[in-house]
Amino acid sequence: MSPESSYTSVRWYRSLYWRIALGLFAFLALMLAAEAALILWTSDRIAGSMPARSPRRLAVLVASDVAAAISASPTQDLQEYVSEQFGHVFQPFIVIMRDGRIASNHADVSDALRQAIPVERQRLEEFAREVESGGGLRRPSRVLPPERPWEGALIRVDGHIAGSVAVLAGAPPFSRIVREMGPTIALVASGVLIVGTALIALLVFGPPRRRLAEVQLATERLGAGDLSARAPERGGDEVMAVARSFNRMADELASRARALEASDRVRRQLLADVSHELLTPLTAMRGYLETLSMPELQLNAATWERYLGIINDETHRLEHIVGDLLDLARLEGGGATLRREPVAVEALFDRVGARHERESTARGVRLVSHVGAGAEFVIGDPDRLEQALQNLAANALRHTPDNGEIRLEATVAGELIHLSVRDSGPGIASEHLPLIFDRFYKADTARRAAGGSGLGLSIVKAIVERHGGTVEARNDGGAVFDIALPRTRAA
Repeated sequence: MSPESSYTSVRWYRSLYWRIALGLFAFLALMLAAEAALILWTSDRIAGSMPARSPRRLAVLVASDVAAAISASPTQDLQEYVSEQFGHVFQPFIVIMRDGRIASNHADVSDALRQAIPVERQRLEEFAREVESGGGLRRPSRVLPPERPWEGALIRVDGHIAGSVAVLAGAPPFSRIVREMGPTIALVASGVLIVGTALIALLVFGPPRRRLAEVQLATERLGAGDLSARAPERGGDEVMAVARSFNRMADELASRARALEASDRVRRQLLADVSHELLTPLTAMRGYLETLSMPELQLNAATWERYLGIINDETHRLEHIVGDLLDLARLEGGGATLRREPVAVEALFDRVGARHERESTARGVRLVSHVGAGAEFVIGDPDRLEQALQNLAANALRHTPDNGEIRLEATVAGELIHLSVRDSGPGIASEHLPLIFDRFYKADTARRAAGGSGLGLSIVKAIVERHGGTVEARNDGGAVFDIALPRTRAA
């Protein structure tokens, strides 16, 4: 799976970006809900702090309450009473009594209300003179300022004018509302902010952070050489996609590491095998050459000739091993160029039979060939295919008893053409079948190849695989080597 497909496999509702967006949306919704609650609470507080709907009515209400309190207790502490009863009212007012007492519901009296003190006192005196002169309670002759910033109401105690109340006109000052409710609003807003941030950190960013830490730990373990380190694939979001990509990379690295280890083992084994195979003929040659070079030995002509023959045979064997090694290296390394052309299978079988006709006739071994319908041609390199069949036929001839039989067959199975070499020998021990195509492998049984380089079957496997086919060995009344090649459509 490509990185792009791994990334796009994340479902949208599991995406980390969507989770962040939804978390922020929930946070904003929480903030708006808290703000709405604060607004409602603030409005309720403001409405509760305004017992009357207008400054004029508030003045009348305060005047009535103060008159009742003074009637009940003439020595009542006016400031204490006003602060206790009306200290929560945002709208500022001031109470002015004829006896000189002044009280306000807030400690800080604005300049506008201070202007009301001499004016209201003047009004009280005018009202008092009107009443004392017997004229009754009428509107005073003094005209009030047309732009006065307060609303007033008289305080009547037992039918007498005892004072007046001046309430600041308009809405309560915003600064006072802020001073009174600001700390509470700030505390609630801070709490909502802290709670919302904590919830987003825990629910939105917390799980990805923990999983990213696990991915980081896995990368550190992998970098330290632990090829089994893997990151957990859970969550269904982009972090999971990163973990999956990391695990895929770790699997690939582990696979390559195992392949390198196996290749290194094969290389070391190959060096050991090559050294052993080359050392055998070299040791024999050296021994006979040293013998021939010893002047104290009196060797007759026949012995000289026999020793030179052995040296010659070992030289040819050494040359054969080196040639097979070079041939196998070219085939497995892709250095050998293969031709691709239709090859007549019957002609291949005829050349294999002609090559081994002399030996097979001398031992009474029958060479039988059969080409099935549809298997007349294969696409490949005729020389290399003949080399593979010659190696298999030579191997079969070595292990077929006298008066036995070797069959060369070509059959069709689906899109494959099978070229098989079957002998009537004792077969191959089951424990040796998986290793029969390894380089220099020789089982210490009746299947041991006397002589040879030990590379013939390895060369067969390399040739077949270069043709895109497979080769296998099995037992079926003897040993059977089966080559499976892609079928040709050649006429």
